[in-house]
Amino acid sequence: LERLLGLPGGNKYGVQGERKVPVLQSNNGPGLSGLMTIAAHLVRQARKEQLLGSSAEEKAVVQQWLEYRVTRVNGGSSKEDTRTVLKDLNMHLEDKVYLAGNIFTLADILMYYGLHHIMVDLTVQEKEKYLNVSRWFNHIQHYPGVRQHLSNVVFIKNRLYTNAH
Repeated sequence: LERLLGLPGGNKYGVQGERKVPVLQSNNGPGLSGLMTIAAHLVRQARKEQLLGSSAEEKAVVQQWLEYRVTRVNGGSSKEDTRTVLKDLNMHLEDKVYLAGNIFTLADILMYYGLHHIMVDLTVQEKEKYLNVSRWFNHIQHYPGVRQHLSNVVFIKNRLYTNAH
């Protein structure tokens, strides 16, 4: 996230407790803990507050999806949990480009990082079943600077369904 935001590296990170909650150790103050707290802090440090949403409503939607990311995506471990997450996201993204509507936000970035290991393992049929999630994920992975060291997830497009000539 630091690299994507254009921040110089050098922050020290760790985890605490058995749930492995992320911790950011800072040189000039108390450490911060929790994915949402650390991510929002880094966004503000980089002066890219637009990633947190512009209007009060956008900010609330971004916050909602960050909470969902931490509680459902990180918290879920079973196949059923994963299916529920993909179903929820697929319905939500039916008429949206990004999680918060028409703007790219921190929610998209962190959701992408949280779902990458799931999307890599999906079959072609599963990717087609969650078409809106696949479209969104493919778009986010090609957003400048987002993918970084993560592998490119391949989405096969069947020529029968495209209108490109």
